[in-house]
Amino acid sequence: VGTGGNILIAGFVIRGTQPKTVLIRGVGPALAAFGLTGVLADPRLQLFSGTTQINENDNATEPALATAATSVGAFALPAGGRDAAILVTLQPGAYTAQVSGVGGTTGIGLVEVYEVP
Repeated sequence: VGTGGNILIAGFVIRGTQPKTVLIRGVGPALAAFGLTGVLADPRLQLFSGTTQINENDNATEPALATAATSVGAFALPAGGRDAAILVTLQPGAYTAQVSGVGGTTGIGLVEVYEVP
């Protein structure tokens, strides 16, 4: 994850005619548990529909985020950590999840998008 035009961007599409609930995560610090060094210390996750920002998260601290992660089989994020996540119900359409570092920091990061049952 870099700065400016080098942030991490993942596009995804909600298909069909019904809204879907998705869990989107911007992971940095939790990757250290997998032996990675140089991880993004404090990811900021932004969700866009076109050029309109519709949600944002800096630190995933809500219990509902951990519950959703368990329901989709995602690895756990440390309680009180600085990884970012959003749990949101979206209408069909195209979206982008953008991960950058708080304060312009850089490092290894991961963006994940899961459909929550």
